[in-house]
Amino acid sequence: MKRDTSAALWREANRILVGGVNSPVRAFKAVGGEPFFAASGSGPRIRDVDGNDYIDYVLSWGPLVMGHAHPRVVEAVTAAMRLGSSFGISTEAEIRLAQRVMRHFPAIEKLRFVNSGTEAVMSAIRLARGFTGADLVVKVAGCYHGHMDGLLVRAGSGLTTLGQPDSQGVPQAYTRCTLVVPYNDLDAVREVFTAYGDDIACLIVEPVAGNMGVVLPEPGYLEGLRELTRSADALLIFDEVMTGFRAAMGGAQARYNVTPDLTVLGKVIGGGLPVGGYGGSAEIMDRLAPLGPVYQAGTLSGNPLAMAAGLATLDALEQPGVFERIENTMTALAQGLGDIARSAGIPVYQTQAGSMACLFFNEQPVRNYEHATASDTQRYAAFFRGMLERGVYFAPSQFEACFMSAAHTPAEIDQTLEAARHAFQALA
Repeated sequence: MKRDTSAALWREANRILVGGVNSPVRAFKAVGGEPFFAASGSGPRIRDVDGNDYIDYVLSWGPLVMGHAHPRVVEAVTAAMRLGSSFGISTEAEIRLAQRVMRHFPAIEKLRFVNSGTEAVMSAIRLARGFTGADLVVKVAGCYHGHMDGLLVRAGSGLTTLGQPDSQGVPQAYTRCTLVVPYNDLDAVREVFTAYGDDIACLIVEPVAGNMGVVLPEPGYLEGLRELTRSADALLIFDEVMTGFRAAMGGAQARYNVTPDLTVLGKVIGGGLPVGGYGGSAEIMDRLAPLGPVYQAGTLSGNPLAMAAGLATLDALEQPGVFERIENTMTALAQGLGDIARSAGIPVYQTQAGSMACLFFNEQPVRNYEHATASDTQRYAAFFRGMLERGVYFAPSQFEACFMSAAHTPAEIDQTLEAARHAFQALA
């Protein structure tokens, strides 16, 4: 494939944008080569500025569950735009989208919309601290909750560790309030609560970890977190920014039948536009201003364009059989990739939760961050480049999820698997 225009834009971008990008993973540092520049998207495909088409399994990192430029979403956003893009005052669409979300998440009695997953997490943690009167936050290693200072923390060598910053510019004083435990390790969580229980405000976790690849909770893990937090009078926060309307219509909490105190949402409920939200019981949520002393505000929160996109997306996703079809299509892709890899002698480990999945280049089962980072990232990078040259776009990192949309058909799956046969053969 020729990418002359992308190459020229990449040179220009590096002169005026930091690292040439506005979000680091777009730079393709983990997979090598230069990134392409997107020009348009339609259904399951995107086209770059050089006219190359790709079957897209990144889907703007998850929100495009109906595919690119879905007619319902385009029509809804266009109609909303004609009426005004932002008012800084309430609109009916905020109520309607909140009702639709709550229909699928019964643990949410009240909801607050914001503009991103990071903002939603930040606000949910502030609310948890305000509600409990405690300061410490328990975070699970390998789970990403946005770039807020207190959660840019990695795990240490022991079962638990007081957080150390993963980014310069983050004072250690911030991360000293963060305790890090491994994913799928209830013993480590018990140890933390034994040592710090009265001082812990909340435990936050991606119930299906989606930012170290897709790592599934082992039987009893989420239930154990629920029991331990409840016993300590700490709040359990499920970060379902990625898993909401992906792991199941009601998120991972519906898939695994575990109810958190607070739920953080994003991605799909914005239908491709910037949005986030957090919610829980009325007792907890009513601590927020203007009813309570925990302050959070935002001019563009609940803006009419994002609300319209979210409503149109859920309208389409809620049609009978749509979610099940997307999940089945993902199963066909994931199993097909695994079979082809193994037949080529490439060791892989597959995971899937609803319409999101991962193919780890790893001989061993992946149950936590340590296992995930033992994957063969160089081999994944070679696979990524081989697929991209054959017109298939997977995430430019081993540690990201693969997403499916309703627009992907058996034809796209067949084309992807045929490309994979050649790519895996080149790796063998």
